[in-house]
Amino acid sequence: MKEKLESSRPPRRIVRILVPAALILLWLAVFGFGGMSFGSIDEVATDERSSFLPSSAESTKVQNEITEFTGSDAVPAIIVAERQGGLTDADQAGLERLAERAADVIQGAESSPVISSEDKEAAQLVVSIPADAEIGDVVTQLEEDAGQELSGLDFWVSGPAGFSADLQEAFSGIDGILLLVALAVVFVILVIVYRSPLLPILVLVSSLTALCAAVLINVALAREGVVTLNGQVQGILFILVIGAATDYSLLYIARCREELRDTSTPSLAAWKAMRGVFEPILASGGTVIVGLLCLLLSDLGSNSALGPVAAVGIACAMLTTLTFLPAMLAVFGRVSFWPRGPKYGTEHPVLTGPGATGFWPGVGRLVAKGPRRLVAGVTLVLVMGCAGLVFLDANGVAQSEFVLGDSQAREGQAVIDDHFAGGAGNPAYVLAPSDERREVAEEISSADGIDDVSLVAQDSPSGTTPIDDTGKAITDSRPGPAPAEPTEINGDIMFSLTLSAPADSLEAEGTIEDLREHLSPTQALVGGTTAVDLDTNETSSRDRTVIIPIVLIVITIMLALLLRSLVAPVLLLATTVLSFGTALGVSAVIFRLIGQPQSDPSVPLYAFVFLVALGIDYNIFLMTRVREETITHRTREGTLRGLSVTGGVITSAGIVLAATFAALLVIPIQFLLQLAIIVSLGVLLDALIVRTLLVPALSLWIGDRLWWPSRLAKPTKH
Repeated sequence: MKEKLESSRPPRRIVRILVPAALILLWLAVFGFGGMSFGSIDEVATDERSSFLPSSAESTKVQNEITEFTGSDAVPAIIVAERQGGLTDADQAGLERLAERAADVIQGAESSPVISSEDKEAAQLVVSIPADAEIGDVVTQLEEDAGQELSGLDFWVSGPAGFSADLQEAFSGIDGILLLVALAVVFVILVIVYRSPLLPILVLVSSLTALCAAVLINVALAREGVVTLNGQVQGILFILVIGAATDYSLLYIARCREELRDTSTPSLAAWKAMRGVFEPILASGGTVIVGLLCLLLSDLGSNSALGPVAAVGIACAMLTTLTFLPAMLAVFGRVSFWPRGPKYGTEHPVLTGPGATGFWPGVGRLVAKGPRRLVAGVTLVLVMGCAGLVFLDANGVAQSEFVLGDSQAREGQAVIDDHFAGGAGNPAYVLAPSDERREVAEEISSADGIDDVSLVAQDSPSGTTPIDDTGKAITDSRPGPAPAEPTEINGDIMFSLTLSAPADSLEAEGTIEDLREHLSPTQALVGGTTAVDLDTNETSSRDRTVIIPIVLIVITIMLALLLRSLVAPVLLLATTVLSFGTALGVSAVIFRLIGQPQSDPSVPLYAFVFLVALGIDYNIFLMTRVREETITHRTREGTLRGLSVTGGVITSAGIVLAATFAALLVIPIQFLLQLAIIVSLGVLLDALIVRTLLVPALSLWIGDRLWWPSRLAKPTKH
């Protein structure tokens, strides 16, 4: 038997020198190449909302035709100027010079005539920017040109191009300040946890290497069109990889510390520790990956894009923790833990019984005193937190609210709303068969919230031709050319509609819904920016109802296979879902208090996937150790021992993950702010309350039946 055991171990020389050295060199190479890939993310990323819609969406079908009808796929930038008391002739001349200058300086751009408001206190012009131009740079150029031509006049650059530029600026800190803040927070926590100068550095190097590997792979996949990257996905990827890799590292180091007490050779201790955590880390990471891949079932591209990108990141986090970190600890040995490293031959802490001292054995004794009362009390508190769900409004957010803080585009939109029709410069479109022209025009005229209707006509100087309520071109009694004939392509015509409400508002989305209802007897389709936003929200709401149940089913199956039980997975998942409901409910109240009451429909979906998958992580860390101890000590003793052993590491892991998600607060995007609040709060609830009190209390209350139908559920024969 001894010979068989020895033969199963790798040769000492390979373990001590060759394997660790080869792994370190391999991962350092990945670190180098992956680091260089950070600069390539912008080349393969896209933030065009319409590109994320499914091909079946009504707005997508119209979007595919808009370029054919208008002859351009340009993005409009609306320059609006205002002077209290009325614009002067000099102001008007400056705006006209700006229109000419924009068309001359910006390659491929076209400017509309200057349009004055009825009160004569404001004027606007629309600059159509080619879709392949760098929107942020063009908007900056327009601001500089306006500053020179409109001296002394208040002006703003708004419209879709202005809001896109705001988003680009907000996301510009993702690969800089976000990463630095996340790493700094993790480093401080690790120093407090380990009280060692070297060990936190090794953990961060491992986590950062995992991120470099994830970026390297995802950029390559994005170049081939396999995955889609955008600012939102990029930010979540960074946080998820750093947080998960650090969590797995904490679990591994805790096991390595145990092994160093029993093993004289650090390299062998590192190897044994890796084998000890292989199953829980693989199960934990696998659960998160499966949960993330369920996002591929989404009809919304921005949701499905996150699934494979983040799954690659989690896989890299697991690989570095199980290979790179053990290799570094094998090389550095006990020096890694200096000055508080475990010494060979020292006794392990007493975990249970009268001789057990310390915080976590004390928590175990508290739980053991009255598990039923504890289950009832904690459950009641969590249910009370769920009551906040009545304040959750996840039906959509106006595009102008996406970016937090100062926004020139938002301020400019407010000026447009004061002096013009809210949708001016950013029309909605209706695609209809030409033989239904009259019927469609009549239905449009009967809908509320529409200020102006025309037909797209490429031969017209304005690109449209005005029509009456029956769809006939309006002729002017004054001398001049006749109205241009509307453009007709494949038997279809296209209406251009100016909405009363701002195009990015929820009120405008209501107008689109009403218009679609009016047009339902016809074959007409409604598109444009507002319709894209509406379809995005509706598709995201549909995703929640489809994906959430599937995630629950898949994770339950995985837990059943891991724990060889049917009872334990159901209970663990129930506690995690309850914790999620509490986090979402409390967060909804917080959103109200900070003046952000409305949420994007995808916020609850993302939060659910992260919290259920990551919350289950801590239960896996705990219950795999409980099961391991139960094999020898039965369920009651195994639960208390498992809680004592994993208590510190899981608490540290929860604090680290919550802190890394909280780092998203530095990016001024409402979606990320709300996601950071929900996930950080939920992770802390899972790690500090659910896993510490509720799950152990349930295990003690249910006893051996927790493992049904495995052999552990059967009474021990004495």
